[in-house]
Amino acid sequence: MPYTYTADHEKAKQMQAFTASLFASSDPRAARLMDQFWRVSHRMFRLGEVSLHESGLSYAQYRLLLLLLFEEWSGDGNGMNPSTISDHQGKGRNTISALIRGLEDDGLVERRLDEQDRRRFNIALTEAGRQRVRQHTSLHMRFVGGLFAAFTPEEMDTLGTLLTKLNSCAESYKG
Repeated sequence: MPYTYTADHEKAKQMQAFTASLFASSDPRAARLMDQFWRVSHRMFRLGEVSLHESGLSYAQYRLLLLLLFEEWSGDGNGMNPSTISDHQGKGRNTISALIRGLEDDGLVERRLDEQDRRRFNIALTEAGRQRVRQHTSLHMRFVGGLFAAFTPEEMDTLGTLLTKLNSCAESYKG
């Protein structure tokens, strides 16, 4: 099991020496940061899952409902085509179809004929879907606010900048 810097300083130093022995030109801070980043992201993901479990939604269902609510909020009340949802979510059409069916069965979304093309249909929130996503988002944002209350506004801005930079590097990384 990896040791974090804060958990055991002596073990952390040993881990850095061990990492350097495996790959001498590496910066041992990078391995430590990766370990810390993984631990934080894993804990945050688990806490988010607990929050979602209480709402009765999976993460994928919540993201889809939130996307539909955003589309409504931004002025498109006619819903979204499943292909467009698939593109936005970065998931295959079969996966999105299964999600939509489950949400339909739960009464959270409905199919509507597309007003521009009567051969197609769009997915729209029902009132129950709107209520569910708003209720969960309210709980989720309290959770997120509690986690990030550890930072000053300036620290949050700095963290946002650093995470954007790290994400950009990860997206373009070729190994």
